[in-house]
Amino acid sequence: MDLLRSLPIGLYLENPTTWLHRLDPRIKLIWLLSFLAIPVLASTPFRLILVGFLIAITLTTSIPLRVLKQQLGWLLMLGTLIVLITIVAPDGLTVVHQPRLPAIEDSFAQPTSYRYTLLTLNLGFSQLIITRLSLDLGLRLGTLIFTVIYSTGLFLLTTAPEEVTAALETWMSPLKRWGVPVTEITLTLTLSLRFIALVLEEVQNLIRSINTRAINWKKLGLKRSSQVWLMVVERLLENLLLRAAQIASAMEVRGFTQPNEHKVEWYQFQWHIWDGVALISLVGLWVARLVWGQMG
Repeated sequence: MDLLRSLPIGLYLENPTTWLHRLDPRIKLIWLLSFLAIPVLASTPFRLILVGFLIAITLTTSIPLRVLKQQLGWLLMLGTLIVLITIVAPDGLTVVHQPRLPAIEDSFAQPTSYRYTLLTLNLGFSQLIITRLSLDLGLRLGTLIFTVIYSTGLFLLTTAPEEVTAALETWMSPLKRWGVPVTEITLTLTLSLRFIALVLEEVQNLIRSINTRAINWKKLGLKRSSQVWLMVVERLLENLLLRAAQIASAMEVRGFTQPNEHKVEWYQFQWHIWDGVALISLVGLWVARLVWGQMG
């Protein structure tokens, strides 16, 4: 088991270098925030278009198939499952009511093609009813979850932690006028992103050490098994505190105790023509959202 490589989301792909890797991280951060904000109060067709747009962006890159299965496969399954569960759930509007006026004679009725109930399935022991409201709600919920999670995963997949930190510090730099410690916040974020890998590595090493000892948990019983796991957790905390102390010592030696006096160079920005194209495309996406993507 390799936790560092089996994560379905949040994993940075160093090779191969795609065109998304070469984009300016500041532009990618704006794109990410746009993908998080655009689905709010957007129509269902526009949300479906947004999902297709994200998948099209992914297919234009040279991301390996194994990574796509981790990043895209489980999210498609999750979104489809949410849609299926939602569309067969009661929507609260299919209630039996008594009309106040007498029924209109068939000769004077004016039927239309509109039907609120789209499909009715008789399963013998139960009845599943798919209505327009449940279908719309399922599509909206599934596309929202897919867009939010997958856009974030794609951003982390093609952006190094140092680039993320540099982009955040750039956009947060105006807050320095009000005394906000931007450098300290970005430094903490970078250390947190780096420390996640250390935590996963320690957990992985401890699990491997337990597996190599071939412990018979049935013979140990519940009490002794709990004692063993408490020892494992204690060892994990000791190793993590040791790693944290080593990081703190390295920062102190390199002069990071006073970030305001020590200039931190996270990443060297390089503006290319494709960054301008991406920025113009983002403006076009927002125009399309405001003009054609409003809820009816």
